[in-house]
Amino acid sequence: MNHHAELAVYNFLARAGKGETEMAEDIRKQVAADVEAALEKQFSSGPRDNFKLRMSNIGRPTCQLWFEKNEPEERTPLPPHFLINMIIGDIVEAVFKGLLRAADVDFKDNDTVTLKLGSGVEINGEYDMVMDGKVDDVKSASPWSYQNKFASLEALAQGDGFGYIPQLVGYAAAADLDVGGWWVINKGNGEFKYVDASSVDTDEVLQRIEDTVSYINEDKPFKRCFKSVPETFYRKPTGNLKLDPNTCGFCSFKHKCWPNLQTLPAVKSTAQNPPMVDYVFVDPAYLEGDIG
Repeated sequence: MNHHAELAVYNFLARAGKGETEMAEDIRKQVAADVEAALEKQFSSGPRDNFKLRMSNIGRPTCQLWFEKNEPEERTPLPPHFLINMIIGDIVEAVFKGLLRAADVDFKDNDTVTLKLGSGVEINGEYDMVMDGKVDDVKSASPWSYQNKFASLEALAQGDGFGYIPQLVGYAAAADLDVGGWWVINKGNGEFKYVDASSVDTDEVLQRIEDTVSYINEDKPFKRCFKSVPETFYRKPTGNLKLDPNTCGFCSFKHKCWPNLQTLPAVKSTAQNPPMVDYVFVDPAYLEGDIG
């Protein structure tokens, strides 16, 4: 365990599972109020199309932000179930905060902050909590992300396509507090852990935020942030090129950015249900079945 509050929550859950304790009524009502606020935010906040730089997107790739500002009509529409996924994340956060309160863990709840950059630009956002004088975020994660992406700060930095690190650093700098970390909950089985981010190079991250603001606000020409990568099968190149799923996989503008992009079942896979791959180039022989 990486945080004293982890043990407190585990102990509470163990006792609750045996019927030795309960969650107080006022805490249950707070969880319900937080869920209601999340539902209002997701379903009663009006259109989502107006672009602006904010703490939740300031760490995303600049190529994606460029499209969001300049060519939003090229966005691939999000599936309807995307909202359900967002609500699940909000519910997980509300319940986890309830568990912290029930375990007598002291923390300050979410608050809005403004990051004032050297260029005079202000970036607004709302952090999740402050504990032990440090800003923490709560994240719900898929089983794969829980095990791999949120294995450590260093692992997350290798594929931080959603900009979680700049987001957390921005919150801490805006609140004039230290960087804490992430409380990560596995949506698959309910596991949770604390991922410490206190060793992050805040000066380097803040400079990246400044550079992103400059690139977007000064309307600089579009430039891709990433290159396609060779596909391999049993460590041997297939001759095909694909997008890195950790950097481009969830981008809503990948088809505009890569006009020849084809999302196909992995061409060399022999699985009954092969994984889908974003191909930039596929040898026509694969599609015609001439290559085994």
